[in-house]
Amino acid sequence: MDGLAKQRGKLPWPIKGRVLHSYGSTQGGQADWKGMVINANYEQPVKAVYPGKVVFADYLRGYGLVMLIDHGKGDMTLYGYNQVLTKKEGDKVTAGETIALAGDTGGQSRASVYFELRRNSRTENPQRWLTR
Repeated sequence: MDGLAKQRGKLPWPIKGRVLHSYGSTQGGQADWKGMVINANYEQPVKAVYPGKVVFADYLRGYGLVMLIDHGKGDMTLYGYNQVLTKKEGDKVTAGETIALAGDTGGQSRASVYFELRRNSRTENPQRWLTR
């Protein structure tokens, strides 16, 4: 797996929708968002933004049903608030492949997708990595 280094500004969006919360914006007056939240319809397909291997696919408090994909070289993407996970730990995925169906798990009031991008364990603004 070759990592995301050459993909800045080229990755497809995991789901089509309006950004509800941007990276770094305040969350409940306390912590900053470490990712972004994208509005979605219930059970709208959530797509992998780049090829990789599923390293976590389960419920995570505060994030609901989560899919974590390792893209190599310390690069990972996290997809949260899903209603259904369509892949399991150990599965290999391709870019654009459906990995989950959007939902409101993790205590959300509406269907949405939480999307986070990590490079060497540090979060980065995912919008800088997605196509405009």
